[in-house]
Amino acid sequence: MRKIISIYFLVQLLFISCTQSENAIKREDPIEAGREFIDASLKGNYEYAKKYLLADSINMEYFNELVNFNNKLSTNDKDGYKSSNIIIDSIQNISDTIAIINYSNTFKNTPDKIKLVRVNKEWLVDFKYTFSGN
Repeated sequence: MRKIISIYFLVQLLFISCTQSENAIKREDPIEAGREFIDASLKGNYEYAKKYLLADSINMEYFNELVNFNNKLSTNDKDGYKSSNIIIDSIQNISDTIAIINYSNTFKNTPDKIKLVRVNKEWLVDFKYTFSGN
């Protein structure tokens, strides 16, 4: 009986560790951080997307506007975004601390861009660039 219980707990521990690694925050690489942010935003997982956002007042304001806009979309549009794939058109490494990702998605296929900045060895999305270009 002890052996069965031990195996059960071992399997549970393995399951928990696999689940946690799937949701690990990936900010060491600008492409990975950008993809995670875009994918989470498309899928409506805003809490996860926010973990990749450079936390300043302007970024938060733009991000909250995006969330409010997306919440007003039709169910068909939301489902379209959720099932879409990201298409990376180009990546510009401006410097060792700044990268620009030009992308679109398979649902709307509209070109867009995000800027990533490296802060304390982590890549974060500077969302205001998407709207201002600076």
